[in-house]
Amino acid sequence: MLKGNFFFSCFVIMVLPFLSFSQSTVDGVVMEPNGNKTIALPGANVYWMNSQIGTVTDVKGNFSIPFFGKYNTLIISYVGFESDTLDIREPRKIRHVLKPSNALDEVVVQQQRDAVEKTFFSAQNVVTINSAELLKAACCNLSESFETNPAIDVNFSDALTGTKQIQMLGLTSPYLLITQENIPMVRGASQAYGLTFTPGTWVESIQITKGAGSVVNGYESISGQINTELVKPMTDKRLFVNGYANQNGRLELNTHLNHKLTDKWSTGLYIHGNQRRQKEDGNDDGFLDAPLANQINIMNRWQYQNPETGWVSFINLRYLNDEKQVGEVDFNADNWVRLRSAPNADTPEGLALSAAEGWGSEIDTRRFDTSVKLGYVFPELPFQSIGFQASYSNHQQESYFGFNRYDINHNSVYSNLLFNSIIGDTRNKFTTGLTFAYDSYDELVYTTDFGREDVSGGAFFEYAYENLEKVSLTAGLRVDTHNRLGTFVTPRLHVRYTPWELGSLRGSFGRGRRAANIFAENQQLFGSSRQIQLMDEGGSIYGLDAEDAWNYGISFLQGFVFLNRKGNVSLDYYRTDFRNQIVVDWENPRAISFYNLDGESYANSFQVEVNHEILENVEVRMAYKYYDVATDYRSGRLQKPLQAQNRFFVNLGYETKPKENGSLWKFDYTVHTQGEQRLPNTDVNPSQFRLGDFADGYSVMNAQVTKVFSTKFEVYLGGENLSNFRQPNPILGLDDPFGENFDTSIVYAPIMGRMFYLGFRFKVQ
Repeated sequence: MLKGNFFFSCFVIMVLPFLSFSQSTVDGVVMEPNGNKTIALPGANVYWMNSQIGTVTDVKGNFSIPFFGKYNTLIISYVGFESDTLDIREPRKIRHVLKPSNALDEVVVQQQRDAVEKTFFSAQNVVTINSAELLKAACCNLSESFETNPAIDVNFSDALTGTKQIQMLGLTSPYLLITQENIPMVRGASQAYGLTFTPGTWVESIQITKGAGSVVNGYESISGQINTELVKPMTDKRLFVNGYANQNGRLELNTHLNHKLTDKWSTGLYIHGNQRRQKEDGNDDGFLDAPLANQINIMNRWQYQNPETGWVSFINLRYLNDEKQVGEVDFNADNWVRLRSAPNADTPEGLALSAAEGWGSEIDTRRFDTSVKLGYVFPELPFQSIGFQASYSNHQQESYFGFNRYDINHNSVYSNLLFNSIIGDTRNKFTTGLTFAYDSYDELVYTTDFGREDVSGGAFFEYAYENLEKVSLTAGLRVDTHNRLGTFVTPRLHVRYTPWELGSLRGSFGRGRRAANIFAENQQLFGSSRQIQLMDEGGSIYGLDAEDAWNYGISFLQGFVFLNRKGNVSLDYYRTDFRNQIVVDWENPRAISFYNLDGESYANSFQVEVNHEILENVEVRMAYKYYDVATDYRSGRLQKPLQAQNRFFVNLGYETKPKENGSLWKFDYTVHTQGEQRLPNTDVNPSQFRLGDFADGYSVMNAQVTKVFSTKFEVYLGGENLSNFRQPNPILGLDDPFGENFDTSIVYAPIMGRMFYLGFRFKVQ
C-alpha cells in the first residue's frame, strides 16, 4: 500500500525548493485496538501526501516527521488497517488509532494510473506497462505489446514466419525469465513462438525487471524478467469483445465472458481466434511475406477471494491450437504431405517429385496448460502469508521446413511454496520457500532423437529492507540441485538509495544459470540449407555445458517538473558476463555451429530515457540505447550479428478531455530508428549471394487513432511501417530453395511494407 501511494505521489508533485531540516516536527504515536484498550503499532507508515517525506513508527508506535507549511495532509497506513488522512496545519503532537480494515464499511478509492509506471522506491529496477499503454497499438499478442516502450527491443527472427523476437539489455529472450503471474511460462519448446500464444486483450499489466530478478522466481533469469498479469474475473469487464482486421488478411476476435457466482467465487471464459488466408507477396520474390495461419486459444479462469478468512486462489485451464504455413506462394501443402508420406519419398525420384511441388513449411502446435495459485494471509498477522503455485503444461509441435523435420513434445511440471513474514517490524521483510521442477523433452531433429529429462529442486531465502527516506535493499540466495547442472548457488542483490528529492539510485548484481534448448530457441536455422554442427564437448545437454552468467547494473531515475508539468529522466547501464555460453555461430553460411564458449562473451547496455508531458494531455517519451555485445567465436571476437549498436525511440501521445458520456479521441505516434547492423559472414557464397559486412540503418513509424464513443464502445485505426521500409532480398538463394545457398535467417528489417488495420472494442461493466 505504501509503495503505491508513494509512487503516485512522485508523479503528481511539483519540484520542491531546497529544504532546510530546521523546521518544527509533528510527533505522535500510532496505536491499534486490542479488546477494550489500545496497544502500540510498530512499523506503520507515516508520510505527507504529495511528497517524498515519510517515516515509520518504532517498536513503541512513536514517530517524528518534519513539518513544512507546504504540506497539511498526513497519511497513516499499515497493511491490514484502513489508511487515515489527517489535516495538520501546525506542528503538534498526535495520538492516533488505526482501525482494522475488516471492521469498516467498504471504501472504494479510484485514481487514474499512468500508462507506464516507474517506481522510485523499489530496490529493483521495475517498469510497469498498464492496459492503457497496451491500447496504444494493435497489441494482438504479447510479442507485439512492447512497440510503444523502449525497455524491450522487438526484432523479426526470420523471413518466413513473421515471428517477433524480443531482446533486453542486448540479449535475446532465452536469457529473460518470462513468467505469467510469476509462474515460468515461455520456456523450453515454447521459446520461439510462445509470446504469440498470449492474446493482448488477456493482459492486465506487464512488469519488466531489468537485471537479475528475484530468487523467488528461479535461477534462470540472466538479463531480466518479464511478468504478465492477466485480467481477473472479479475485476474484468462482464463482457468484452475486440475485433481486428488488417489489409493483409489478418483477422482476430477476442471475447471475455466473466460471471460472479457468489461473493467469493468468480469465473471467466476467454476465447481468442485469429486467421490469415490471404497470400501476401509484396516484394514479388515468390515467397509469402507472412504465414497463412489459424489459431484458436481458449482459457477458463477461476478466482476465489475471502477477506474474512484470508484465503485467495486462482485456477487456470487453457487449450491452444496454432497452425502456420509458410514458404512459396504456390506451395500446396496437401500434395507435399502426400508425396512425403509415400513409400519412395526418400528416393531420388521421390525427392524430385517433392521438390517440384515447391518449398514450404508447416508448423502445427497444440498446447494445454493449467495452473493453480493458493494464498493465505493470517488474519491476526496481516504481514504474514503463505502461498503455493503449481503448473503443468504439455506442448506438442510438429513441423517441417522443406525436407528438414523438427518435432518436439515438452511436458513441464513446476511448483513453488512460499512463506512471507517480517523480522521485528514491516521495514524488515523476508520470503522463503521451496521449488520443484520437472521437464521432459521428446525432440526429433531431422532423424535424430534428442530426448531428455530435467529434474531440479531448490530452496531460497530473500530479505527486504524498506526505508522510504533513504535506503531499500533486497538480498536473496537460493540453492538448487539439478540432474544435469549439478548443485549450485544463485545470489542476487538489489539496492536503492535516495540522494535527494525525487531521485532514485539503484545498483544490482546476480547470477543466472540455464540449460539451453538450442534447437527450440533457434528454429530459424531449419529455414535454410545450413548443416548443423553440434560440437560434443562432454556436457550433459546436447553434449554441451550449462550456461552461466553474472549481471551487474546501475541505474538512476530523477523526477522533475518543467513548465508546470511532471516528467522523469532515467539512465541505465548493465553488463552481463558469461562464464559459459552456448555459442550459436552463424559465421559459416554453409553451417550453424553450437559449442561451449572458449574465451569471453559479454553484453554492455546503456540507455537514457526522458518522459514528459510537454503540453496539456500531450506526452512524449524519448530514448537512446547503445549496445556493445561481443563473443569470442572460434574465428575470433565479433560483435553480435543482426543487432544495431545504436537505437533511437520516440513516442508521442495525445488524448482529448473526455466528455460527460465518456467520449474522447486518442492519438499515438511511434518512431523506431536502428543504426547499422553487422551481418553474418557470407564471403564463401557465390557473388550474387554475398552480403556486405553491415546493413544500413533505417526507421519504422507506427501510428494509431482511437475514437472512444462511450464507456462501452470504441473504434481504432492504425498503420504500421508507415515509411514503407522493407529489407531488400531477405531470402538468399530463393531461385533454388533446395540448393546449398538457400537461407531465410538473415533478417535485419521488416519484410512487409506499409500496413493499415481497423478494430473495435465493446465493453459491458
